[in-house]
Amino acid sequence: MGAANWVNFEKENALWESYYKELGIIPEAEWDEFKKCCQSPLPLTFRITGSAQYAAEVRESMIKDYIPHLKNIEFEGEIVEAPSPIPFYPNELAWQVKVGKTVIRKNKAFARFQRFLVVETDVGHISRQETVSMIPPLLLDVKPHHSVLDMCAAPGSKTAQIIEALHAEPNPSGVVVANDADYKRSHMLIHQVKRLNSPNLVVVNHDAQFFPKIRTLGNDFLKFDRVLCDVPCSGDATMRKNVNVWKDFGTGAALGLHQTQINILMRGIQLLKAGGRVVYSTCSLNPIENEAVVAEALRLSKGTVKLVDCSDRLAGLVRREGITSWKVMGKDKKWKEEGDESILKSCFPPTSQEINEMSLNRCVRVYPHLQDTGGFFICAFEKIEDDIEQSPEVTVEAPIAETSSVAESIETTPAPLGESAIDSEVSVKKDKLPRDANEEPFKFLAPYHPVLESCWEFYNVSKEFSRDTLLVRNMNGDPVRSIYYVASSVRPILELNESKLKFVHSGVKMFAQQKGSCICNWRVQSEGLSIIYPYAGDERKLVGSQKILKMMCDVQFTKFDALDSVDPAFKEKLLALSEGCAFFVLEAEEGKTQALYPMWKGRSSFNLMLAKKDTEEILHRVFGEENIKNKQDTRPQPLTSTEPTPDAATVAEGTSDIEAEATPEVVVPGTMEESTA
Repeated sequence: MGAANWVNFEKENALWESYYKELGIIPEAEWDEFKKCCQSPLPLTFRITGSAQYAAEVRESMIKDYIPHLKNIEFEGEIVEAPSPIPFYPNELAWQVKVGKTVIRKNKAFARFQRFLVVETDVGHISRQETVSMIPPLLLDVKPHHSVLDMCAAPGSKTAQIIEALHAEPNPSGVVVANDADYKRSHMLIHQVKRLNSPNLVVVNHDAQFFPKIRTLGNDFLKFDRVLCDVPCSGDATMRKNVNVWKDFGTGAALGLHQTQINILMRGIQLLKAGGRVVYSTCSLNPIENEAVVAEALRLSKGTVKLVDCSDRLAGLVRREGITSWKVMGKDKKWKEEGDESILKSCFPPTSQEINEMSLNRCVRVYPHLQDTGGFFICAFEKIEDDIEQSPEVTVEAPIAETSSVAESIETTPAPLGESAIDSEVSVKKDKLPRDANEEPFKFLAPYHPVLESCWEFYNVSKEFSRDTLLVRNMNGDPVRSIYYVASSVRPILELNESKLKFVHSGVKMFAQQKGSCICNWRVQSEGLSIIYPYAGDERKLVGSQKILKMMCDVQFTKFDALDSVDPAFKEKLLALSEGCAFFVLEAEEGKTQALYPMWKGRSSFNLMLAKKDTEEILHRVFGEENIKNKQDTRPQPLTSTEPTPDAATVAEGTSDIEAEATPEVVVPGTMEESTA
């Protein structure tokens, strides 16, 4: 489609307008405002990663150094609205920017702010996320000790919120199992959540309708404290960012997805423990996908779950209650009466008695015009009793795909839920995996494995550190290139469900092998640094000033003599260390988070072991250097050598996609630095 056609795209759809006007979910007096808002683009919204080491500093830097310069700006004769925190999101960690791309491109203050956002996004401190998408994880109310299942997790923004909530305290005992039915989308999910470096995460690949039981210690099965069912839907409330909704809207999409949505929600309820919470959500305004699904789940659950009143949660969120009455339009675009054999009975509204029992008004509806957002539907269930072991038998109608996007979101025809169906799905699913699927198993290392023993001794690791949860990903179970760490809550999931679950990702990279003749050829990775640091001995911990950090950021191989004029005492401590990895601890400043960085002590120089993007972020956030990406790299570069860097060697040896992606772009002093001396 040409640019001109795109600009002139008509955001109109007569069926959409007549359908929602007839349903009456938007008061007549608000319809014009609602439609106008739906036809306008969404504001830019983002979250500051709540559990990130530098979250508070990023927020304060933004509020202090950027926001004041974005107020009272005039562009083409109008005052531009400054960025503002999203009212209902805690601790001012979510923001919205209501300016167009033209303003950002042409106004220096906004262009500077955009560069800040890009730099912090690159290292995972900031995540782009739509406002309404932030609501379901907040209502899930995750605590650090919870076991959480995200049933339809990709692309991962809600999963990231869940992980952040789990890590609200150090060393959480809980676990997050993130699932998606689409293998390729599950890797999008990994890319999103990997930046959070959580050892408490497991990513799996299953059809959520048939999600298998997870075996745990004691021959039991895992029941979750929290389950998120952000189900596949028609997406008819996303027209502000997805203009195809305007031309593709039809009523068959909701009818076709209705049973799939019920199946996923019921499976989530089955996997929930008594006292636990399920949050169900869609980006649709259609009651067929929302209240009708919720009502059917309440019927099938037979009093074992109830809707939670969330009216006292998320102060600042403008919302409407769930509805109890609606009309049903068939695929032929004609209104249907209950009893019509072409429509599932569960699509119709509840009876007057059910309305009194179900409390559908406790559901949350968010409309675009209420707070300048997209549209969304959310509700929360609490499980009262734990007695839904077998799924109810339900009549299933094949999904109706009116648009290609809906068709692509449905991998299988919905089927009645039952344990036999769930068990058989596992073997069937394996046959449908892509040929390039990474089938490398998770193999745990013995705590006394010689390689680990050398690490424990070299870094003087306390015995309090969990030494039995380190693993590798290869068939032989040998530490060849990388060693990963998982939380103790994750190990039984990986070990006891190898034949039942399709694992895609788990673990934080703790050690990577460095070729050479060091006492310990295994260097601590930045991903695992904060995990092992509290248990490491003081011998390899070096406290240094911002001047030393700046020196390492600017010079790739910093010679020891350069420290003579900066910090001779630091040089003395550094020279006393044996060659290998060490921890650089930035001198504590009042109100600042303790900063830790991996470094390497070579034979004649030392080096900051961070990827280029991380170094650029430090220069930007700590030292105020902007436009870094546009500057020519003037740091001294190593001469060519017959011995590649560890990272180049890792990729050259044919590392799996997962390992290669996690390897930072760092250079370790060694043979190459000696040729520059």
